[in-house]
Amino acid sequence: MTQWQERHGFAIDLLVVFLSAPVVVALGWSTQGRLVDALLAAGLWLPLGWRRRSPVVSVVLVFVAGVLCLPVNGPVFFPGTFAVLIALYSVTIFGPAWAHRTAIISAVVGCALLGVMFGLTSMGNGYGTVEAAIGVTVLVGGFSMALCISTWAFALTRRSRRELITTLRDRAERLEVERDQQATIAAAAERTRIAREMHDIVAHSLSVVVAQADGGRYAAAADPDAAVRSLTTIAETGRAALADMRRLLGVLREAPEPRTGAIPAVSTLAPSTPQPAEHDLEQLVEQVRASGVRASLVRMGTARRLPPGMGLTVYRICQEALTNVLKHAGPTPAVTVLVQWGPRSLVVEIADDGRGASADSDGMGHGLLGMRERAAMFGGTVSSGPRPGGGFRVRAELPLPTGSAT
Repeated sequence: MTQWQERHGFAIDLLVVFLSAPVVVALGWSTQGRLVDALLAAGLWLPLGWRRRSPVVSVVLVFVAGVLCLPVNGPVFFPGTFAVLIALYSVTIFGPAWAHRTAIISAVVGCALLGVMFGLTSMGNGYGTVEAAIGVTVLVGGFSMALCISTWAFALTRRSRRELITTLRDRAERLEVERDQQATIAAAAERTRIAREMHDIVAHSLSVVVAQADGGRYAAAADPDAAVRSLTTIAETGRAALADMRRLLGVLREAPEPRTGAIPAVSTLAPSTPQPAEHDLEQLVEQVRASGVRASLVRMGTARRLPPGMGLTVYRICQEALTNVLKHAGPTPAVTVLVQWGPRSLVVEIADDGRGASADSDGMGHGLLGMRERAAMFGGTVSSGPRPGGGFRVRAELPLPTGSAT
């Protein structure tokens, strides 16, 4: 109901004022039967229709009409003089701070003048002494001032409540916008993560499959056993890729639990093998070696416990680098994967002696960018480029947290 009143407040004020204006004007006319009384009553009442839309103009017009009542008609209360309190109340709630402060000061001064007019009138009519006139002045002026100040104080309370509601509403709107923005950012980050995982899984698996298929095709005539081994590797690679895809897409497909609506844990979504980590690099290198690449793994230093996600990052960086070797290094390259544990950082270097530095690229890949993004999540860096003696090298350095050795 309050919001409806706020939206239609101007129309409500106009309707109430103009419907009651004939009654107010008629009562003003009936006091002494003069046209000026009716005009002053209309001047006091009609500006109230704009008390919300233009509170400053409304209170000025009402106060001017009220002041004109004193010399023109003396201390006579029109039915429309109640409009002074309404105008003071309205400008305090809807007007600026300076306007309602000026209005209360003007109202107090007007009340003092009203008390003086009542005192002078009582003396002029011979109804009392000077002391009695002073008493009438104090009584009428004090009562009028108390009435105006009470109205002003009540309006200040309503103004504070109105400002508080407006502030809470604005804060709720900002929080809603911020919540939507956070949800959008989280969704974009999740899409990026899923796209990165899909790229690593699909690109590496397809590169191995293509390399094995080409090798098996050339060796089929001369060495059928080599073709069988290639087909076996293709099948194993495809199964591993499918398992990774099921694990990744299971999070997206699984519906919420019917009772609580909560999303189940990841372990219940895809009952498969855990995500690969740094200790799975041997299998990765062995898989690449089965594709005809002379691959080797070298470990240096003492292995340490990695925080969640960093092991997967190390694995994916090596996987992407080895995939690029399969795609761009040429026939029978030699590649070395170096894992060096330092006191404060873990260095992973993948170097080959192929022609990757000069190989043609379609410019559509995002492998190197994905490596940098993965390393940046843990405060690490990735550098890549041609080797001095030929070939290509990818070097990733990730800072290690303080922890016990494994």
